[in-house]
Amino acid sequence: MHKKIITFSILSIVLFLVFSCKNDVLPKPASQLRLDYPVAEYAHFENECPFTFDMNSEAIIKGKPDCNFTINYPKMKATIYLSYKPINKNINLLLKDAQKLTYEHVIKADGITEQPFLNPTNKVYGMFYQVNGNAATNAQFYVTDSVKHFLDCSVYFYAKPNFDSIMPAASYVKNDMQRIMESLRWK
Repeated sequence: MHKKIITFSILSIVLFLVFSCKNDVLPKPASQLRLDYPVAEYAHFENECPFTFDMNSEAIIKGKPDCNFTINYPKMKATIYLSYKPINKNINLLLKDAQKLTYEHVIKADGITEQPFLNPTNKVYGMFYQVNGNAATNAQFYVTDSVKHFLDCSVYFYAKPNFDSIMPAASYVKNDMQRIMESLRWK
């Protein structure tokens, strides 16, 4: 009888340990990545080049030869490229090249939205392109005065183009690009 009690006790302890250590699987609530960016504050940029514009004060601008610039967003792994070209009776070629650059992304893009830009007071005319989908760039524009100056601009992210994951950063930088375009003035 004593052996039965000991055996029963050991069996009870083993069963208790086996069934009490069960890990209940609890569903976890869906989570989403939260990306907070500071409210954009803009500063006027001007140097010896024949144009000025406003840019995000959080970004880092670097000059290159012939009034070309990169505007870096290190926290977002993004860079805006600004390329200036003087017009020498080649406006049609410059326009064609800018449009070709945009439409090279058609293969990966879900669609391209064109938004004309006209500022006759300051003689700034152009086109803003928003490229939707997993393209290498999601926003581009060009501006010109149709006589002397031509400037094109595009943004690239240093990450695999997955629009869903970079959408908040892409939207933030797109707004900065629109500000550059809208504030651009020829000297």
